[in-house]
Amino acid sequence: MKLNREIYRDKLYACFLGKNIGGTMGTPYEGKRELLDIKGFSTPPNVVLPNDDLDLQLVWLRALEETGPWDLDARRLGEFWLSFVTPHWNEYGIGKSNMQRGLPPPLSGDFENRWRDSNGAWIRTELWAALAPGFPDIAARYAFEDASVDHGTGEGSVAAVFVAAMESAAFVESDFGRLIELGLSRIPEKSRLAQSVRLVLDCRRKGMTWQQAREAVLHANADIGDGWFEAPSNVSYTLIGLLWGEGDFKRSMIIAINCGDDTDCTGATLGSLMGIAHGSAVIPADWRAHIGDAIATVSIARGTLSRVPETCTELTERVLAQVPHVLRANRADFCFTDGESEIKEGYWERLMASGNASLALLSRPPMSYTEKFGYMSATVMYPATVRIQPGQTIEIRIRFENNGSVYGQIPYGLCLRWLLPEGFSVSGPKNVQLPHRNAHYDGTAEAVFAITAPDAVQPQNRPVLEVTAPGRLTAAYIPVILLG
Repeated sequence: MKLNREIYRDKLYACFLGKNIGGTMGTPYEGKRELLDIKGFSTPPNVVLPNDDLDLQLVWLRALEETGPWDLDARRLGEFWLSFVTPHWNEYGIGKSNMQRGLPPPLSGDFENRWRDSNGAWIRTELWAALAPGFPDIAARYAFEDASVDHGTGEGSVAAVFVAAMESAAFVESDFGRLIELGLSRIPEKSRLAQSVRLVLDCRRKGMTWQQAREAVLHANADIGDGWFEAPSNVSYTLIGLLWGEGDFKRSMIIAINCGDDTDCTGATLGSLMGIAHGSAVIPADWRAHIGDAIATVSIARGTLSRVPETCTELTERVLAQVPHVLRANRADFCFTDGESEIKEGYWERLMASGNASLALLSRPPMSYTEKFGYMSATVMYPATVRIQPGQTIEIRIRFENNGSVYGQIPYGLCLRWLLPEGFSVSGPKNVQLPHRNAHYDGTAEAVFAITAPDAVQPQNRPVLEVTAPGRLTAAYIPVILLG
């Protein structure tokens, strides 16, 4: 794929400008659950309201610039989150609290989190889409790593994959119907988000008004998230704005916000998506002049995080500079060009047939997390909880996976040794044979361990499994966090 650099830059700038417009217009009505009747801005000219939707992406950009794309995963983002993202709202606070107790992503987003299905993740996906223009599965992977920190494997993470895939493809495809179809191909068919999106499409086919579509979505999701601030409905409200707005930026924005609920998020994401698909030409001149170029923040520890972009123009240039590195790290066949954009014949058909990678992200077992150690990875799988009572025994499963594609097709005899807190005991295997990958073996092996607590347990208990393999220099240390 070759993308014209100036066309991409214009779409990227329109993405962030549209996000500022929608966030500023929607923020005064955030949380209003009734049908609204706004006509436009209620804020004075040249005032940009701060919005965590964009704030967190500025932190992720700094994480990318500091660590590079190769090591940017949920664990890295979680460390940046603990250092530089200040709010403790809802899932933000639960994710941070769980990480502070030692629970890594996606466990940090899954454990005792009533906000797993909420909006905090899909609203911050534009950066991942922009870093992988036209490569939705790469964008979806980064978006899932991000979302899993505070949403685990919930509907909030499903929504992040759906929106990131749409936004990524929108850099090369402007038909919103096709973009929605692509997004659906990347998420589980039985997810609540997929059901809500299909409901919106059905309402559109039946010729219903946008108000009737909004009412149908509201009732369909009344049982989730107390009926508000949840991803399935709010993503659907964004799509209602897109579809019933019929390409008109103002009409689309006003419809989405008038659906109510998390109005800064629906407006901001709609503005971004329309900006990506159609560039700055789609944004009305009077609204563009009203909002200006500045970025305002509310959720960042500005005293400790340096070099935060101050304007949409600066943000655009810094993201643009990272795109080649991200796509090279992900082995994408891509470059910018000063000439005509070139997309290989059959691109869309191949894209629609290749959603397995994104679906695999969302099929991970809940209450689990993965540690990576070069030649192999280990996924720790808990029962229903990470809590352990005095004298209790719980069963932990650990699945080992051979990373043979990088380190050669070699089987390993893994030697297992536990390092235990005082009074804890473990029963289970001392060795595991990890096969290589071929037509007969999938390169995985599982071990089951029974961990027994003493008569008194600490608030945080950290049994550690040491794994060594003859012929390999890396000793892997896998913590199994148990909360007393």
